[in-house]
Amino acid sequence: MAASATVKKTAAKMRIEYYRSAICTPEKHKRIVSGLGLTRLRQVVEREDTPAIRGMVKKIPHLVRILA
Repeated sequence: MAASATVKKTAAKMRIEYYRSAICTPEKHKRIVSGLGLTRLRQVVEREDTPAIRGMVKKIPHLVRILA
């Protein structure tokens, strides 16, 4: 039997900066910030560029920035 070659693709990454506080925002926005793994202002996290992550960022564009 021939072994199938597995090719690992490196998923594209996106850097997200938490730059505005979630105080006085709806609870749903606070949960999205937490779900992205953001805990402190000016924190930058690197996440895979997937439709789910893009959707989360799209819900809170006033709180986060996408860095190059």
